[in-house]
Amino acid sequence: MSNGAGIASLTERFKALQYSVERVIKGKSDVVELAVVTLLARGHMLVEDVPGVGKTTLAHALARSVDCRFQRIQFTSDLLPSDLTGISVFNQVHRDFEFRPGPLFANVVLADEVNRTTPRTQSALLEAMSEAKITVDNHTHLLPQPFMVIATQNPIEHHGTYPLPESQLDRFLMRISMGYPSESHEKEILRSLGGYDSLDLDPVISTEDLLRGQEEVQEVRFEETLLQYLMELVRATRECELLALGVSTRGAMFLYRASQALAYFQGRSFCIPDDVKRLAVPVFSHRVLVSPRHASPLEKTREAESIIADLVDQVEVPV
Repeated sequence: MSNGAGIASLTERFKALQYSVERVIKGKSDVVELAVVTLLARGHMLVEDVPGVGKTTLAHALARSVDCRFQRIQFTSDLLPSDLTGISVFNQVHRDFEFRPGPLFANVVLADEVNRTTPRTQSALLEAMSEAKITVDNHTHLLPQPFMVIATQNPIEHHGTYPLPESQLDRFLMRISMGYPSESHEKEILRSLGGYDSLDLDPVISTEDLLRGQEEVQEVRFEETLLQYLMELVRATRECELLALGVSTRGAMFLYRASQALAYFQGRSFCIPDDVKRLAVPVFSHRVLVSPRHASPLEKTREAESIIADLVDQVEVPV
């Protein structure tokens, strides 16, 4: 781990990143912090909420606050895998095929309404999210680093959608919900012309500093007793009678990594139980399946979050 001064210096830059996004996303400090933690942890985020609460704006503001390349992809039913990955085109001059990269070749990719495209196209996104690379015509192309996918979907409207399979949901480090702003913050948004000032955001952190921060996150200490606590939470989801499917090993790994990122963001070189407790719901809730006997079709997300929160309260915290 770098020395304390180095950690503090980078932490201030990531705090500045949070404050920059909050210039646009009013009254959602917790949501913005989770987005920055996901970026630090080299993860991807699923933002699930009704239209008009700032899902797309969050992605735009985060990308504009980092000195990196941003691409927005509007997912539709006729979107093809090549529309994401790119295609090989025959070059008449060189008499050979050359690859023309698609919009996935960016640092921050907004997959807007990701559940509106077919499973075939979703699978192309899955490889990119899992391995940070794509394959076209038997040739593998590495994606630029850092690489983050922020996907959005409307949980209410199901007409003309293709629900994300469990395997793809498992690739998202966190699932969050924006929620409606408070009345005072909503008035502030309206006074600022509906949030169009997001176009005025300038980068507050470089790609190099972001990559350096992601490297240092891996060195944050995670004590053995805390690791045992994390595993007991995972085991509790697998043994809970309210859940038909518990958290996978990948889910446990993501909570470990996210806890390191949160500790680093807060300027610590070690994790504490509160890091794990705070992140358990956004990291675990989309990886579990509520038992059909206890699930309401319209409330599955909320019920999963409630069950995970109850398990966190039940599992003994290490001293």
